[in-house]
This record gives sequence, C-alpha cells and structure tokens, in this order.
Amino acid sequence: MVDGQREAGAPIERPDADPRVEVEHLAAVADDIDADDGDRARTNQEHDRVGNVPSQVENRDEARSGHLRSTVTSPEMQAATRHAPHGMVASVDHLASAAGVAMLHKGGTAADAAVAASAVLAVTCPHLCGMGGDLFALVHDGRGGPAALNASGRAGSGADPVQLRLEGHTEMPFRGDIRSVPVPGCVDGWLALHERFGALPLATVLEPAIVYAASGFPASPLLAAAITLLRDVAGAGDLTAGGTVRHGDLIRRPGVADALGAIVARGRAGFYQGPFGEGLLELGHGEYTRDDLARPLADWVGPIHVRVWDHDVWTIPPNSQGYLTLLGAAIASGLRLPDPRDAGWAHLLIESARVAAHDRPSVLHEHADVTPLLDRDEVARRRALVDPARRATLAAPASAGDTTYLCAVDEARMGVSLIQSNASGFGSMLFEPATGIGLHNRGIGFSLEPGHPAEYGPGKRPPHTLSPALVTRPDGSLRAVIGTMGGDTQPQILLQLLARTLVDGESPGHAITAPRWALRQAASSGFDTWTDPDATVVNVERDAAADWVAGLEARGHTVEVVDGVTGTFGHAQLVEVTASGLAGAADPRALTGAAIGY
Repeated sequence: MVDGQREAGAPIERPDADPRVEVEHLAAVADDIDADDGDRARTNQEHDRVGNVPSQVENRDEARSGHLRSTVTSPEMQAATRHAPHGMVASVDHLASAAGVAMLHKGGTAADAAVAASAVLAVTCPHLCGMGGDLFALVHDGRGGPAALNASGRAGSGADPVQLRLEGHTEMPFRGDIRSVPVPGCVDGWLALHERFGALPLATVLEPAIVYAASGFPASPLLAAAITLLRDVAGAGDLTAGGTVRHGDLIRRPGVADALGAIVARGRAGFYQGPFGEGLLELGHGEYTRDDLARPLADWVGPIHVRVWDHDVWTIPPNSQGYLTLLGAAIASGLRLPDPRDAGWAHLLIESARVAAHDRPSVLHEHADVTPLLDRDEVARRRALVDPARRATLAAPASAGDTTYLCAVDEARMGVSLIQSNASGFGSMLFEPATGIGLHNRGIGFSLEPGHPAEYGPGKRPPHTLSPALVTRPDGSLRAVIGTMGGDTQPQILLQLLARTLVDGESPGHAITAPRWALRQAASSGFDTWTDPDATVVNVERDAAADWVAGLEARGHTVEVVDGVTGTFGHAQLVEVTASGLAGAADPRALTGAAIGY
C-alpha cells in the first residue's frame, strides 16, 4: 500500500520527518549561489522584458537610510527599490510577478493580478504553497477599511482527537498523517477574491499558471534543493521523475494544469468535486465527507487594526495570529526606538514581540476575541514589561513553514495583500495522486489538550500563522501592502519592517534588505516558538550590525548568528503608494523574487 493510501493514523516512517532537516538541505544551496550569481543578475535584467513591463530601478535610498552598505555586504542579498507610475506586483518568483503585471496591462484589477500571481506560485513554488493549502487576503479599494478574506480550511467530519490521544499523540502529527490536513481553502479564496474584486475573465487570470504547469517552468534554487526531500514520496512524480533537479531545470506539472483547467470550466465544483476532491476523499479514509468538500471555505470577515506611528495597520482576525503584529506594534509605538543599527533597537522590538505573543497558545483559536488585547490599558500593561536594559522573564502559559506572500497595487490604487501556504515546506508530504497537488499540514495548529478552545475537531479551523498586513494613512488612503512568510516569525518580521518604514522612513528596498532578527526555540519546527517564551533563542542574520550580537547578549538574550537565505527570516514583499507613484521591493532571500511595475 503506497504512502497516503493507508489507514488514518499510520504516519509515514521517514528518516527526514524532522522539519529541521529542510534547513539542512537548503544549506546545500549556498554552494551554488555564488556560481549562479551571474545567471541571476542576467535574470534580474530580463524581468522587465519577460513581463514586457518597463520599470525604473532606484539604487539610491533616502539619506536617512544611508547605512545600507555598512550593514549589508553580500551583493546577492540587496534589493533595489523599484518605482512605477501605474501598477506593481511583488512576489518570491519573477514569473508570478510578471503574470500579475500582465493582468494589469490587460485592464485587470489588483485582485486579478494577485490571483494570477498566486496561481503561478501554486505551480512554481510547491515547496511554499499550492492549491492544497490555505489563503488569506486584505483588499483596499479606496473606500474605508480593507476587506478581509479568510480562506482557511476546516477539519473533516471524521476528526477524532480521542483516537489521536489513544495512539499516544500529545500534539498533532507533523507529517505523513492525513488528519493534519484540513480541507484546503486556497482555491475557494481565489474564486471569492476574483468574484468580488476581479474584472477579467477567470480563464484569462489563470492562463499563465496553466501554461507554466503544462509547458514547464525553470526550477528555482530553493525548489531544486527542497525536491530532495521528496524521494520515494508517493504522488510527487511530477517533481521527482527526472531524478536530481538543478536550478533552471524544466519542470512540468500536467495534473496541476488539468486541475486549473477544471476550475476555469466548472468553478469550485471542478476542483472540490472533481478529481482532486475524489482523491482527497480516498486519501482520507473517512476523515472527510462529500459535504465537507461542498462547504465553501472562503469567508469575508471584519479586519482588525491599530493606530500606530500616525498610520492604521490592518490585518486578519483569528484564527490568524495577525493580532500579534498589531499588538507588538502598539507596544513598540510607545517606546523610544534608537537607530536600527543600535542593539537597543533590536532589543526593544524583540521584547515587544515577546510580551505580545508569550500567551498565544492559550489565546489563539478560531473564535478568539482579541479586541481586549488591543485595548489601550492592556497594551500599556504589556509595554510595562519591557525593560530597555534587560530581557524580561515571562511565565509560560499553562497550556502547552512554509508559506509565500505577494502584494499588488493597480492604477486605481486598489491594493491586495495576499498570503498562501502549505504550513511547513511541502506540508504533510502527502500528494493527491490524480493531480499531483501537495497537501498542507496546517492542522498542526490544533491542540490535543481536552477542552482547549483550539482542540482538533470536526469542522474547526486551526490557529493560523498566516498574517498579511496593510497600512493606510489617517485619511483612509492606501500607504502600503506588506507581508512575509515565516511561520511564527511573521509578526516579528512585520514589526521590524513597519518600524523601518513608518518610523525611520526607509525605502522599500532598504527595509526589505536590512538584516533581521527572529525568535525560535532551540529545537524548533517553526510553529512552537511560544510553548516556552523564556526559552526562546534570538536568531540574528549574519549581515547584522556587529553591535547587535554583543548588545543583545549583554541584555540577557541567547543569540545565534544564522545565514539569511537558510534561516528563519522570511521572504517579505512591500509595495508603497507615494506621491509620485509606486515603490516596491521583493525579498532577495528568496533568490528569484521580483517587484515588477509599469
């Protein structure tokens, strides 16, 4: 019996089941990066030609951001700020960004561009996202606050936490177990976003993704490295059939092309009641019912926001952890932040993130009301825990990835902040056999503690790390769309980017390129940072200012210096609306990302 076609509860036995192995595999990419620099530089020059979208590259940051060259030494880790008058799309893949801008050229909206780019990413970046994962989005169309879309999946009707506990599980299985796979919501998210805010036919929007899936696309350096994790995994033949995959090798995914074509022809029924849905039912062995697949998974919900640094920052409410971005920013906005080169800057933001998130395991669940946490008095109480000179001791609560982000802005200044995810890498390491679509493992966010509000159960949504953000000015106009991948670190990375952008006035290229810190457990899956908030380790990028490491250690932090490409520092994208047009940047840590405008 092949993996994935077994009784539920019989996980795949694989020597690389530890998610930390992915980082070890990605480290092998480092040896190839220098050799590929010339190719990548030429590729960057061709971005505009590929998308037929001329844009201007700004190599000069604002005077306030003049310390860029002193803190970033690796040429491949520098992102230029790109400027364009009409529209812009930024993502981790230049093919996806170009597809999005092509929609803008055809008269489409930022929503059309975002769905087109997201669909291409689902084809070209299966190690980050796919149609077997989830999606969240914020859309600002110039009228009041943004619309918020929650397209995260729900556990199947057969979800049984008691059975998992009887098998000896104290937490959700990380890999190889269908019970950690809620019904994927990504496709419903595309359709909801397109129906409400799109202007082009769906066939036009999905055409680039269908072409790349059917005709082939070049493997990125990170995908080529990640594919080595899929040896002997059933259903992953589209990615592994050619044997060893190197950067630039052509990959075809005909099953994914067929699935996309079925969506064009039949809408959601072509996916959820088509070959993918039938395959999911077979893999589930009773975990899902046909009614589970018939239930729409995309909901328009009320966004949440805070006023910080003379701007409103917006995000998705629970089950998303986005409230941590808002709470961390609210705490930090009342502190005197020094220059970002000073270790005190990193320390104050680290402590803001820690006092905001230390109780997340007991707070975050699908129906959590986080409004009281954003109340002025509660923000002040948590801010008082921040000591400028010393790391705070925070009592652990009583109860005990991978992802990709893109953003798009059109000529009418509609802005879309969209994030989609497999949860961790290739997710569950289970692939629906008819389409070759990988299934996420977002169910790892559920608790197995009896009575916990986030306890695994039928129809429930798990706590989610996905947390896109959007910034508006006091008059309600769009200032920026911003987000990142990174599991637990997403709010931490966004906090740093917001501080650099809104407080220090850094350009998108500088803010995105600048070195980061990230909190993690010493032995971490990337989703367990807050199980013991007093045991967190501060990862610092190798290119960070020398003062950071010594200054943080002097304040009581345990610090590890980590490479930016293989570490936990995310792939962030940012597009700003300025008086003269648009300015944006894509994260160089993704190696093949691009911000493209016209």
